[in-house]
Amino acid sequence: MRWLTLYARSRQVPASLAVLVISAVTVWALARDGGEGQVDPRIPVLVLATGVMAASVGLSGQDLALDRTASIRWVPRRAAHVLLAGAVVAAVLLTVGTADRPLATTAFVVRDSAGLMGLAALGAVLAGGQYAWTLPFAWLSFACFAPSATSAPLRVATWMVLPPGSTTGACTALVLAVTGTMSYAVAGPDASVRFLQSVSFRRPVGE
Repeated sequence: MRWLTLYARSRQVPASLAVLVISAVTVWALARDGGEGQVDPRIPVLVLATGVMAASVGLSGQDLALDRTASIRWVPRRAAHVLLAGAVVAAVLLTVGTADRPLATTAFVVRDSAGLMGLAALGAVLAGGQYAWTLPFAWLSFACFAPSATSAPLRVATWMVLPPGSTTGACTALVLAVTGTMSYAVAGPDASVRFLQSVSFRRPVGE
């Protein structure tokens, strides 16, 4: 239990959770004042993306050398971290939505939280936890302002705002979730940076 507490603090879990709860309650209150019509799907997506981006900061610790050590069984712990973060993000939005007006269906929330968390995990592999938020943010920005999905590629690109029954949306989210979680669990944060460094060190001096 002591290890878990120290781990949560080093990954800034309390601060991330506070950001998630505040954003969810704020957006729910604004949506509630907007009337009784159907909620724009971009609203719950915004809450989920905000929570995922806040949680993504904890995908790398303060000691990068410790994150890279082989003496700790990082693979299951990293995978559990991503899965648990996605579950918490989804649970907060679903809990807030049960007040009197749900922002989205359970299927929609689970799908998007899983896919967005997978994107954040990929971001951590490519650029570290400090910049892991960039992939979810970039994809969210495109999905929210993209034209109506009239083709298969565009439906894939806007998967996070598609109806919960969409096969394209579910498959895209599943691929992102599995790919991101497995890549992060195996490679860890800053994997691309470490790879480039290793390649540069192997180059002959005269090149």
